[in-house]
Amino acid sequence: MLAKVLSSAVIGIDAYLVEVEVDISMGLPYFTTVGLPETAVKESKERVRSAINNSGYLFPDDRITVNLAPASIKKEGTGFDLPIALGILCASRIISQEIVSKYLIMGELSLDGRIKPVKGSLSMALAAKHAGYSGIIVPHDNRREAAVVEGITVLPVKTLSQLIDFFRGFTQIEPEKTDISAIFDTIPQYEADFSEVMGQEHVKRALEVAAAGGHNLIMIGPPGSGKTMLAKRIPSILPPITFEEAVETTKIFSVSGMLEKEQSLITRRPFRSPHHTISDAGLIGGGHIPRPGEVSLAHNGVLFLDELSEFKKHVLEVMRQPLEDMKVTISRAASAVTYPSSFMLIAAMNPCPCGYYSDPKHECTCAPRQISRYRSKISGPLTDRIDIHVEVPAVPYKDLVGKVGSESSEKIRRRVSAARKIQQERFQKTKIYCNAQMSSRHIKTFCAIDNIGQRLLETVIDKLGLSARAYNRILKISRTVADLEGAADIQTSHLSEAIQYRSLDRGKL
Repeated sequence: MLAKVLSSAVIGIDAYLVEVEVDISMGLPYFTTVGLPETAVKESKERVRSAINNSGYLFPDDRITVNLAPASIKKEGTGFDLPIALGILCASRIISQEIVSKYLIMGELSLDGRIKPVKGSLSMALAAKHAGYSGIIVPHDNRREAAVVEGITVLPVKTLSQLIDFFRGFTQIEPEKTDISAIFDTIPQYEADFSEVMGQEHVKRALEVAAAGGHNLIMIGPPGSGKTMLAKRIPSILPPITFEEAVETTKIFSVSGMLEKEQSLITRRPFRSPHHTISDAGLIGGGHIPRPGEVSLAHNGVLFLDELSEFKKHVLEVMRQPLEDMKVTISRAASAVTYPSSFMLIAAMNPCPCGYYSDPKHECTCAPRQISRYRSKISGPLTDRIDIHVEVPAVPYKDLVGKVGSESSEKIRRRVSAARKIQQERFQKTKIYCNAQMSSRHIKTFCAIDNIGQRLLETVIDKLGLSARAYNRILKISRTVADLEGAADIQTSHLSEAIQYRSLDRGKL
């Protein structure tokens, strides 16, 4: 007899529907799975056999053929265990095909019949909703993230026997519900606050500008000047994450298997800080089965690269495309997968190998060639893609022991959020969300400057030999500085501040 069960799988961060067809026919005992299954899917037959037997039902001693359609796409993961088991039970007439066909089903089976969580349940719930299904059956540990999707019934199950009893009408399963408004009403609490930072007022101002416009930023300074400490506080001044951003970010963490057990949504902007020994596949994503890298895990948040010059040069160079396109495409022989990667890059580095070049209180022991080789690890095209360059000098003693507290993160965040609101209204008819994402067309429209500003920029570009990309970066930063002041037009003072944030273009650190 033939039975069909609807399931789902993930490509990138989006899910597609998979029809699990099970045919049981007379013949010698044999179990085969077709439809481009990878190893974990092929091994499901042993898990399914043991789970059915240990749940109190008889596994059919016949020829079983399982087809995963569409057969042209390679299937991976353990989420097909439960649909295959239900298909076998439907074909054996233990449960009704009509009732099972109402739901999209996923789940991994243990040998004793327990249902384990799977990756990508949020994406699968969205796929079920878009396909018009009224319900989805998920493992109990995946219930919170799947219930984020409104307009669809989410039934969490713990064991195969519980689900069989539900389909046979012996028991009921309480649908899972998630209060989205309650999740977002809770204001995130940050352990680190800008009020704890003494001195470095110009650096904090640069970080505020970067947060307000979504600009990439690099900090250059000697060891112990506070670069890492400042970077770790950036999430505390970023505007709150929106529901749409939270869903997209959660999808990435879900397909990566990095979502916490009881977590329904990522309600904080991500802050990723990979070690400088990371590979290009770890940073960008990849592997035999493509997985998101750090640039995608930092989507809608911050990617912090400490000791930037210690990263392998080829690792840094592969970041150029996601910085420009805000997405990463990983191509393999069988398919290509695209992951979003719209993030703020925050980098920190020493000015030279010993760290004390241009420090007035410490003598630099590096030879000119060493310094040149050290800086050459950061290529010109990559530097051009970093909007803001800021020097971080050592903190004077009087600032360290000063009793006057700095501005709190909450106050800075209010100004940043106000500037972002202006940008949202400005770009409401476009697909961009902040000044850093403006293209040349948007710059011409929204970054007009007067004659005095044009003469200032002409002088700076001729003197420093700036590239066209650096010129556009200055205009974007100027627009953000104007937004922070609530100014409709870019003024000369805004341009002057933006020019100061391009220190690497001046041929010195």
